[in-house]
Amino acid sequence: MKRDQIFEFFRRLAEDNPSPETELEFGNTYQLLVAVVLSAQATDVGVNKATRRLFEQVKTPAQMVALGEAGLKEHIKTIGLFNGKAKNVIALSEILVRDYGGEVPADRDLLTELPGVGRKTANVVMNCAFGAETFAVDTHIFRVGNRTGLAKGKTVLAVEKQLEKKAPQPFRVGAHHWLILHGRYICKARTPECWRCPVADLCGYKPKTPAPKGKAKAT
Repeated sequence: MKRDQIFEFFRRLAEDNPSPETELEFGNTYQLLVAVVLSAQATDVGVNKATRRLFEQVKTPAQMVALGEAGLKEHIKTIGLFNGKAKNVIALSEILVRDYGGEVPADRDLLTELPGVGRKTANVVMNCAFGAETFAVDTHIFRVGNRTGLAKGKTVLAVEKQLEKKAPQPFRVGAHHWLILHGRYICKARTPECWRCPVADLCGYKPKTPAPKGKAKAT
């Protein structure tokens, strides 16, 4: 995909959704960090259901430590891998209290030192909480990047590096949100809905999915 096509790709996604946001629910940066850690191999919908009551009770790392691992498990037991996630959330909360005065550091390298926080999680927090131009590559972005030709790579890091190189201003901060939402709702894994895709003519995916009967094509 050429530079002018990439600009147009993001321009159209931005036109459809001018202010993209994560679909995870949170009230502050700490809650965002916890939600993203919990979202690994889980849906945002499932995480939100589990954290609504939790986040009414827990707003700070100190409150999480006071709740304890057993108490946290009761809130998140509907989420996959909840035992390991609970252990990590309590451990990272203890570190935030001990080393950072209860605040979440605005530094990707420091974030990735926390238990349960990988590069993708750190990128989400840096972007959503601190407005950094980071690209959190999940399965949706990995698929969209490779399928469309926007950012090809054999690994999530390779796709991230391509996006860092190619994503233009003024779309860099919102880029990963647009790509996630596009992959979640239109450029789906099994059957991409090419017939209603606003960027279908820019996309390198050849076997375009036709519109089902009674459905209109995107204009």
